[in-house]
Amino acid sequence: MMDSQEKAPIEEQNMEQDVTETAAVEAGQSETAVEEPERKQYQTKKEVLERVREIAHSDESPKKDEVDYLKTVFYKMHLAEREAEFKEYTEGGGDPEQYQIKPDSEEEAFKAEMGIIKEKRQKLFREQEQEKQENLQKKLDIIEKIKAMVTSPEEANKSYKEFKALQDEWREIKNVPAERANELWRNYQLYVEQFYDLLKLNSEAREYDFKKNLELKTKLCEAAEKLAEETDIISAFHQLQKLHQEYRETGPVAKEIREEIWNRFKAASTVINKRHQQHFETLRAKEEENLVKKTALCEKVEAIVAEENKGSADWERHTKQIIEIQSEWKAIGFAPQKMNVKIFERFRSACDDFFSRKAQFFRGLKDTFKENADKKRALIEKAKALQDSTDWKSTSDKFINLQKEWKTIGTVPKKIGDQLWEEFLGACNKFFDARNAAGADQHSEERQNLEKKRDVIARLKAIAEEQGENLQERVQKLVEEYQTIGHVPFKEKDKLYEEYHAVLDKLYKDLNITVAKRRLTKFKDNLKQVAERGENALDNERARLMRQYEQLKSEVQTYENNLGFLNASSKKGNSLIDEMNRKVQKLKDEVQLVREKIKAIDAENKA
Repeated sequence: MMDSQEKAPIEEQNMEQDVTETAAVEAGQSETAVEEPERKQYQTKKEVLERVREIAHSDESPKKDEVDYLKTVFYKMHLAEREAEFKEYTEGGGDPEQYQIKPDSEEEAFKAEMGIIKEKRQKLFREQEQEKQENLQKKLDIIEKIKAMVTSPEEANKSYKEFKALQDEWREIKNVPAERANELWRNYQLYVEQFYDLLKLNSEAREYDFKKNLELKTKLCEAAEKLAEETDIISAFHQLQKLHQEYRETGPVAKEIREEIWNRFKAASTVINKRHQQHFETLRAKEEENLVKKTALCEKVEAIVAEENKGSADWERHTKQIIEIQSEWKAIGFAPQKMNVKIFERFRSACDDFFSRKAQFFRGLKDTFKENADKKRALIEKAKALQDSTDWKSTSDKFINLQKEWKTIGTVPKKIGDQLWEEFLGACNKFFDARNAAGADQHSEERQNLEKKRDVIARLKAIAEEQGENLQERVQKLVEEYQTIGHVPFKEKDKLYEEYHAVLDKLYKDLNITVAKRRLTKFKDNLKQVAERGENALDNERARLMRQYEQLKSEVQTYENNLGFLNASSKKGNSLIDEMNRKVQKLKDEVQLVREKIKAIDAENKA
């Protein structure tokens, strides 16, 4: 029989450092409530929505980590779809300024189902809390019963079966409030030890009990040691918690080996606990790093949203910046679970605010654009009604007035504006071409001009075969001579034009004359033909060049602004800056060429 002064086999002092985690397991609140290492990969929002509906309308208890994961995945896909739709719209020729975000029925359905899940989780939480309180009371009742047994030493042996039944009942009761778990366990262990101390078991029964308990605890030690080979760190930790529960619920062993068997089990546990702690410290560090990156991107977007947009160019510039930031966001992994959904909602809210206000801005311009387009269409109809007229003088004045009125009308979207301008210009050109053709009889002066130009072409061909010096100067003089010669017969001008520019092309190539100068020379030569279309043809061409000039200057300014931004904060090296500089220089060269063309028209008008 066990001596009444021999202590029971519960090593409370040795096990103190593990009480917290074991009690947490008993309370049903393990510290491992984090994301699973592997989750189901969803390919579409529809798949996510089906899973959310399944959780919302089944008896399944919604798990917070899965619900948060589904929410993150859904909105990640939702944002990617928006970006893809915007890209498809712009690449298909759509005007970014007119783009509007379409309502998404799947998002509305998702929000509705998430609302149901939220109610279910709240109800489940209340039920779990009620169950914990009931379990707490049951365990307190068991402690009181064992405490009563301890106060009656003479009845200890008789109460043994009842005591064992109470221990079985204790093990069947699971979750209790976490804040009461440690205190509850210590009181239970205290009175269990006291009961064992009172038992008057015979020596054979006692030794048999100790032996069976030693066998069980040895198997638990072996199982804990084997967990060190488990590659899945999370699974190993969960299994260890179950082993801890079984170890505590297993009865005592002989006093002389109690510390030894416990130290063995504790050593195996320490290996698993350290691996588990290191794994989640690494994971949390990475998630915290991702949170810092995502917070910085939120601040960038919010700063852009706060900037004033004075016109469509500002909206377009800011749109490109936000799309680039969204691409950066997608490359960053998850933030800590408690912040992952919140930081995404912050980012999405800023983006939605920007695009919503952008859509509102362009909706306000829509009526103005429509009014301007209608005015221009009315002028086109008037121009088409006049294009076949043979009253050259009167109709010419009318066309000039129509062109002046066209300039007073405000802007329309570029795509529509270009189309309307081409239609209007076509009607004008048809009239002026017909007018020029009617007055372009063959005159002796034009025939003489034809012979003169043929003579210049012949001399250019001769120069092309020579290898002397000052070839470029000689060519330039002949070009200037050619340009001073007047009109040639209408039927001959195309053939002569092709012959002249064919020999010039060869000379320019051989003499390495710059492309810009070559284009200017061709333009100057072509001015004679433009003038033949009517007295307003040169003015039309000059107006077109002025628009081109202003557009090019605007592009140069935009590139230079962007270049200044890159110099201030870009981390991508000098390659992008160099490329931008090349583009700016090319645009400046084009600006200079257009300016020279305008000067040439002005000179022609004076002549």
